[in-house]
Amino acid sequence: MTATATTSRRAPASARPWWLVAAGPGAVVVALLALLLAGSFTDAFAPLGTFSDPGALVRFGLPVAGVLTELGVAVTLGGLFAAAFLLPPGRHLERVLSVAGWAASAWAVAAVVQLVLEYSYVSTISPSDQAFGQGLWQFVQDVELGQIRLWTILLAAVTSALALGVRGPVGALWTAALPAIALALQSTTGHAAGAVNHDLAVNAMLLHLVGAALWVGGLAALLVVVLTRTGSARDDDRLAASAVARFSPVAAWCLVLVGLSGVLSGLIRIEEPADLLTRYGILLIVKAVLLLALGGFGLAHRRWVVGRLERDPGRVRRLYWQLLAAELATIGAVSGVAVALGSSAPPVPDETPVDASPAYQLTGYPLPPESTVGRYFTEWSFDPLFAVACVAGAVVYVRWALRLRRRGDRWPVGRTISWCAGMVVMLWVTNGGPAVYGHVVFSGHMTQHMILAMVVPLLLVLAAPVTLLLRAVPVRKDGSRGPREWVLGLVHSRVGEFMARPVVAAVLFAGGMVAFYFTPVFEWALTNHAGHVWMVVHFTLAGYLFANALVGIDPGPQRPPYPQRLLLLFATMVFHAFFGVVLTTGTSLLVADWYGNMGRPWGESAIDDQQLGGAIAWGIGELPTVVLAIAVAIQWTRSDEREARRQDRKAERDGDADLVAYNAMLAQMADRDRPDDR
Repeated sequence: MTATATTSRRAPASARPWWLVAAGPGAVVVALLALLLAGSFTDAFAPLGTFSDPGALVRFGLPVAGVLTELGVAVTLGGLFAAAFLLPPGRHLERVLSVAGWAASAWAVAAVVQLVLEYSYVSTISPSDQAFGQGLWQFVQDVELGQIRLWTILLAAVTSALALGVRGPVGALWTAALPAIALALQSTTGHAAGAVNHDLAVNAMLLHLVGAALWVGGLAALLVVVLTRTGSARDDDRLAASAVARFSPVAAWCLVLVGLSGVLSGLIRIEEPADLLTRYGILLIVKAVLLLALGGFGLAHRRWVVGRLERDPGRVRRLYWQLLAAELATIGAVSGVAVALGSSAPPVPDETPVDASPAYQLTGYPLPPESTVGRYFTEWSFDPLFAVACVAGAVVYVRWALRLRRRGDRWPVGRTISWCAGMVVMLWVTNGGPAVYGHVVFSGHMTQHMILAMVVPLLLVLAAPVTLLLRAVPVRKDGSRGPREWVLGLVHSRVGEFMARPVVAAVLFAGGMVAFYFTPVFEWALTNHAGHVWMVVHFTLAGYLFANALVGIDPGPQRPPYPQRLLLLFATMVFHAFFGVVLTTGTSLLVADWYGNMGRPWGESAIDDQQLGGAIAWGIGELPTVVLAIAVAIQWTRSDEREARRQDRKAERDGDADLVAYNAMLAQMADRDRPDDR
């Protein structure tokens, strides 16, 4: 055996740069230095006073615990994502899941330390104090911040157990939901918990945390993949190359999320350009520069490494390690600066504005001006979560359609227009006038509901997104699961097939309104931000399933014959009309503590506005239903025309054998029924 072959089986020690783990300690050092730069030395490091200083351990340990907690959840989420979307079953997937499990264990330990130190810092009680234990218990029971920290610890512990137990992509995907929930909880703490632009800050922070965690954790998972050896260097290099190539576009989206959410968070905390010259502003600029550097490393990966790594992994391995080292080191610095920003006072303090109006006390926003048709298009309340989702949905769909065109395949332009129109309407409904007035008047909420449930889904269904996905995204042949495999798996799963059945979809679509408006779920959606997000997703998904069962062309449900579809549609129309009549004639106010206490000096009374909302449910609901009926009738006509053409072609091939046989049968029946002449 040659020396070259021997070298290809086992990478030399220089190709195993375990020193890359210095990114974690580097992040801690950067966090401490950044806190010093931000002027937080007095706040976070200097003694707080003779009777209020929790000790140097608390002052120095809290930012360290914060960095380690963020790195732990990032490595956990990134490992689970890689197991679910990047890797085929085998040794590499098992190793990544094991690393994710142990990272979750470290995350749980760091979260416990963070809870203890954070309570000590907030209460100024030293951990060695006899009253510390009782106070800590009250902190996790009665204080929202303590409850969130406790839930984070529990989620980390459960994630660790599951990640060490599952050995497949399905289990990894389900387990990844737990650290995602933890990040959602974390987004409500820190500066995002301020009273100014609360929902905007929380959503921006959520996008920021998810993007950063997926980015950092994905790179850590790639590091594990590249370092894992199974005995065949060629197979290992090929698998690592494919994983790097698959993660490259994900990293690009993460850069967009982190950059956009960082800009939004900065705009909330910065009022004027002069604020950028403050210590907080300088940290913000440093973080932005580091993010631009990360974007440069990502671009270098795509242009210099990804393609060459697939063709000749051995020659570019050193370049790959150099870029990965620089990227991880920069990410560590970004993480440290992020922790310092979270621990530093921004130029715009998180103080509750002096606004005692009932509308502000209920919604957290000033009362908008009187609602008119024009203001439904001029009033806006930016929601970064749904705005990013709509823009990303339009970009991905258009890119898939262009991919088909470059390949020489045809994709109807009308479907692309339908999808983009659906995204635009969705953006307006979740960020424009319906979102602004939906929190204040019932009629605005019902306008938002009807458009989300009936207009947006119809536009999306007519665009046939699943069919486009199946044609534009290549099949994975190594056993891993990409978007195509996951969507097909969901569509053909028992749950997916059951939910997509026309009758079930109709029950969810129509019956869901009763379950929503006449139960406490409606109040939860009004008073809780998570409930509002759930409401938007539920209305849109229920409407999509119903429209897809009637007029969709994507694979999925066993659609009934066209007469039954029309019957089901008309039955749903009757239910909608009945629901609208109940609201229009009702005299009992829904969620009276909300809509009845808004203190509006304009518009109709709350009960009159609710009756107007019932009329909107009746009117707006009927128009899309008529469109659906027309679409079903058109599809029915086209189906009959296709069947007629098929029969004509068959008759040309066999000499109209069916008609000849039918006429012969009639002749036989006539001969049998003819009376006997005898």
